[in-house]
Amino acid sequence: MKRLFFLILLLISTLNNYAQPYTVDGIIAIVGKEIIMKSDIEKAYAEYAGQYAVVDDAEEMKCTIFEKKIIEKLMVHQADLDSVVITDQQVEDQLNARISYLLQQIGGDVKIIEDYYQKSMDEIKKEMRIMMRDQMIMDEIQRGLTENVAITPSEVKLFFDKIPYDSLPVVEATYEFGHIVRTPPVSDVEIAELKSKLEGFRERVLRGEKFSLLARLYSDDPGSASKGGELGFIERGTLYPEFEAAAFKLKSGEISNVIQTKAGYHIIQMIERKGDRINVAHILLQPKPSPDAQVAAIEYLDSIRTVILKDKTEFSLSAARYSDDMNRNSGGWVVNKYTGSVKFEKTAIDDATFATLNKLIPGEYSSPIPYVTEDGNMAYRIIYLKSKVAAHKANMTEDYDMIKSAALEDKKNTIIQKWILKKVQTTSIKINDQYRDCPFVENLQIP
Repeated sequence: MKRLFFLILLLISTLNNYAQPYTVDGIIAIVGKEIIMKSDIEKAYAEYAGQYAVVDDAEEMKCTIFEKKIIEKLMVHQADLDSVVITDQQVEDQLNARISYLLQQIGGDVKIIEDYYQKSMDEIKKEMRIMMRDQMIMDEIQRGLTENVAITPSEVKLFFDKIPYDSLPVVEATYEFGHIVRTPPVSDVEIAELKSKLEGFRERVLRGEKFSLLARLYSDDPGSASKGGELGFIERGTLYPEFEAAAFKLKSGEISNVIQTKAGYHIIQMIERKGDRINVAHILLQPKPSPDAQVAAIEYLDSIRTVILKDKTEFSLSAARYSDDMNRNSGGWVVNKYTGSVKFEKTAIDDATFATLNKLIPGEYSSPIPYVTEDGNMAYRIIYLKSKVAAHKANMTEDYDMIKSAALEDKKNTIIQKWILKKVQTTSIKINDQYRDCPFVENLQIP
């Protein structure tokens, strides 16, 4: 939930830069050939104030925003001198990827955003392109400055030693664990029955029954069933390829034949199409293994758990040998999809998994427990707890990787700051006298 809130806030914050009208405007700075308008500062300030509600010092915050804008334009100007090229297609791909990802997090309903800003998604994207291009140019400049930067263990220790003890962050309790998964097979008879049910639903709709009612009653998709199967407006690249291939061929009101994806079997109804976006509804039925197949999976995991404990086989070897999960080839360790690491804080673990982990001590295996795979399939697994580290002040022994990453970022930031100070002296920068009292003018030694 925290991550979902953050992603929605990120999308709103990004779009807010273009959501507020301003009537008073004027150029307040010129960096090379790049200009900064008063409205640029006011829009960013309005977004910040709207997000945090309380601003202790408005002028100080506007100066901070202004400094950020100066640095952005400095990098864009330098990119032009260095012939750094970001193509229109690169901007479009990045923009579409970001919007598609964020839409997935809020249910895929473009209309929510369009209603909020009273603009079409095409209009919103048009306004975002300039910001996106500038951001990509900045990223390219910074990448060029820091891509070969490395850090030594002695530099990591020096960075850590400079942090006052009272300022050291508290690292939340973390868990590292792996699993051995057994997915019970689904019989051909079960699959044939599912397809027959979906074909029956399709015939009922064609005879006059409401698709939305059947979706509410029978669909296995918890996210859309309560909405009558409706997914909201989606763009290409958002859903399973097989689903999109069928959906984008439909005309208004038309219903697809049964299609298969990793999630299961579907029928799709076209509700509305706007250019390259579609709003469809679907009914999903997921194949479920028989009770006998489920019992067999549990007994299988019980038996290999006994063998592993008896032979004291190393976990990763056991995962490679016995697990159905794709991660068996990388040691069987469960990866935190939010961080890419194998360490999990409690907030990143679902309640059922955490309840199991909390009963284990490092080196122990759980009994077989139910598990739903990423594709939504029913399975079972035994969990192996590799490590459990209690909440603590950051230290070099338990948190070296985290401290190393922070030290590396600090080193990169130092390089970027030196570059900025150097470029300020060789770039024509003109600032409106009204804003020259901002502290950054002196700190950056702007002439």
